[in-house]
Formats: sequence, C-alpha cells, structure tokens
Amino acid sequence: MPNRFVPKRKPADETWRVFRIMSEFVEGFETMSKVPPAVSVFGSARSGPDDPNYPLAEKLSRELVGRGFAVITGGGPGIMEAANKGATEAGGVSVGLNIYLPVEQLANRYQNVSLDFRYFFCRKVMFVKYAVAFVCFPGGFGTLDEFFESMTLIQTGKTVPFPVILIGSEFWSPLLDWMRKYQMGRYPYITDGDLDRCEVTDDVSWAANRIAEYYETYLAAEVTRSDGKSARTAETAEGTLAGTQPQRPVTPRPFEDLAR
Repeated sequence: MPNRFVPKRKPADETWRVFRIMSEFVEGFETMSKVPPAVSVFGSARSGPDDPNYPLAEKLSRELVGRGFAVITGGGPGIMEAANKGATEAGGVSVGLNIYLPVEQLANRYQNVSLDFRYFFCRKVMFVKYAVAFVCFPGGFGTLDEFFESMTLIQTGKTVPFPVILIGSEFWSPLLDWMRKYQMGRYPYITDGDLDRCEVTDDVSWAANRIAEYYETYLAAEVTRSDGKSARTAETAEGTLAGTQPQRPVTPRPFEDLAR
C-alpha cells in the first residue's frame, strides 16, 4: 500500500538543487574570505530611525570600524540598516547578507559588500564563519534565532567561545531571568555556566571594547598555539569545529527495510 504521506519530489530535481546551494557557498566563501575580521550585528528590521536602538547600532558600528573590524548584517532595514550605515560612514567594510523572501526584502543602501541568498542555512554559515563576535539588539524571531544558534554552537564546542553581547538590558534581562528560573532551575536543561557565555549591556562603547580585547587575546593564543590540530579541534570549511563522530551502540535498520 503506497504511503500517502511521502512528499512528491523528483529525485533529479532534488539532486540539481545541490548545485544552486553549492553556488551560494562558493560565491559567499570567495567574497567573504576577503573581508577583515568582522562582527555580526543582529536586530529588528522594524526599528526605524526614531527607535532609540537605531542610533546605538550606528554608534556601535562606527566604534567597531575604528578598532579595525568589518560589520556584517542581514542587509535589510531597521537595526541592519543602522549598523551598515555606521560602518559605511566610518569608512569601513559594511557587509549585507540579503535573503530572498516571499515578501520582497528591501536591501538597505549602506552595503559596500553585498550578497544575495535563497537559503537561510547558507547565509547563516557566512554569519558564523567570518565573525569573531555576535551583537544582538532587541528584535523578533530572527534575532532570537541567531542568539540561540550562537549560544548552541559555543555550548556544544562547535565554535570557539566568541563574545555574544546583548544590547538592551530592559529587553534581554527578562529572557535571561526566565532561562535561569526554568531552564536552569525548575528544569535541568542548562548548567550554571551556560548563561555566562553571553553578556548584557546598554553601553555600545563597552561592547566594542569587549570585542577588541577578546580578539587581541584570541590572536595571542593563536600565535602561541601549537601548529598541530587534532581532528576534534580542527576547523571545518563552514567555520565550526569538527568534533568526533557520533557513537552508535546499535546498528540501525537500513532505510529500505523501514520503508516496507
């Protein structure tokens, strides 16, 4: 009896889609490899120039550029526009990683390096691989997604513990309080040190200094580190750490058997 829940996809179509995905990675790697050490800045697309976070994002980017960093955003309006604007007007490298959406995204005009992506996961690789820190301003689902993804990569050891800085104590502190109460307290889902992986501030100058200090320490460690890398700590092409192969105590049944 045929399974009516099996999606109707042609294998050939699925295979050819790989080449479109590959082209996004190739173009992204070739372009982003020329970008200086960068900071990925996230925040709401709905925060216009009258939002108090808009000028803060501009100021942060100016200060980051003054310390030698490029700025990466999602290329859209709101906080993304403000961060790109600050970087461009400071004479720095201002990267916009734009995304195809069902409702057309309006790319901001302050990008001097611009890439377009069909796939969110290809775009996310560029945010992680070429950033030495993440800064999250208040935002919606996308901002929270990037915040939690960065925390997950650090918690699991898939990336080095780069700074994750949350701008806006009024917005972020209640979320962290909830996590301490429920994820760390009532339910044992995270450990005591997990929330130490991010820092909350209202001072963007402090944030820029924190990132610069971290990067200097990181470079010093890179210089003194042994040239040999184990398979566990070698960096993969997408910018994360390789780790070890998952252990499988029981051999799973082949897919062909499960489909019968």
